[in-house]
Amino acid sequence: MARTTGSDGEKTEATIREAAVNLIARLGYEAMSMRQLASEVGVQAAALYRYFPTKEELLFTLMREHMEGLTEAWEAARPVSADPVQRLSAYVENHIAFHIERRHATHVSNMELRSLSPERLTQILRMRTAYEKELRAILRDGAETGVFSIDDTGLTAMALIQMMTGVIVWFRPGERLSIAEVTTTYLSMTMRLVGAKIDAYSAARPFGRAKDAVAF
Repeated sequence: MARTTGSDGEKTEATIREAAVNLIARLGYEAMSMRQLASEVGVQAAALYRYFPTKEELLFTLMREHMEGLTEAWEAARPVSADPVQRLSAYVENHIAFHIERRHATHVSNMELRSLSPERLTQILRMRTAYEKELRAILRDGAETGVFSIDDTGLTAMALIQMMTGVIVWFRPGERLSIAEVTTTYLSMTMRLVGAKIDAYSAARPFGRAKDAVAF
């Protein structure tokens, strides 16, 4: 991707990415035109191509950066402890917080995979698989140590990812539940889904961040 050097260029590129996420989330990738995007940013349409040579390059960049951000957030949140319950709690809390904060980017990343070329789709799917592999490893470790009771690790991981990511569909700040309350409830549902022992879950809860979360 071509980049314009200097702080002004970097700021413009960031503005383009932010505007593109919002427009694509609202209109859909196919319906959004580069001319609309340029108007939203306040530049000539031709100027967009200095940063993103093609419309698909822009979409791919948005999806790649979303997955890079998610991976980096998990690396920062990953507990030092090897305890599966603490690791699963941290994974759930981080996943929910990350996606609620990036509602539009999450929507774009989930709904517009079909718009990528096969090569770029493969790259994004590899990143998603690597991230989800972390969850499967946690579930497998918990099952092997007898902390979790799981029939199918792969299916359980997929069910948890869908459940956690789905928060963005219905959650709205300022309504009945805060992020802290949503996260606490989802943690409880997660532990029931994996058959976690109550004593192990109760012991791990003080290490979580949900109690400190606030609504955006």
